[in-house]
Amino acid sequence: MKPLTLFAFAALITAPAFAQSAAEKTGVNSMMGAAPKTTDFVQEAATSDMFEIASSKLALERGNAATKTFAQQMVTDHQKTTSELKGLVSSGKVKARLPTAMTSSQQGMLKTLRGQHGAAFDKRYQADQEKAHKDAVDLFKRYGDGGDNTDLKAWAASTGPALQHHLQMAEDLNKQN
Repeated sequence: MKPLTLFAFAALITAPAFAQSAAEKTGVNSMMGAAPKTTDFVQEAATSDMFEIASSKLALERGNAATKTFAQQMVTDHQKTTSELKGLVSSGKVKARLPTAMTSSQQGMLKTLRGQHGAAFDKRYQADQEKAHKDAVDLFKRYGDGGDNTDLKAWAASTGPALQHHLQMAEDLNKQN
């Protein structure tokens, strides 16, 4: 029984190295306006970009003209931020591991989106974009204001206005429907 207890304890103390902290995952940090840990920020920023790019590429195939225009901007801008974040990590300026896949929630949103066509697709994509950008604006603001890695904090602060602009674009797109 003791080896099992030791294994469980070891799993609990090493889990944060592989997963998002509970305070960030549950939204407590966001509600309190607290900056996420560097590893949490990198995880969320990277998976957010993955979702933006994948969903927007789908929108380029299925969306109406306004949706496609917005989606092309999202692909271009989020590929840029992905590249910048990878550069910070690969240079050693940021000590974190980049995720290789979206969160299960993002994968679920993308699966739902893949099942939509026509006006239903546009409506779902646009709603997802508004929510994703609200979350991203909050995340980047919190890290830009109080993050603990100087280089990443500066990047978050300089990227925030573009994300705020994306949010405004998403809100405007939603008003058109």
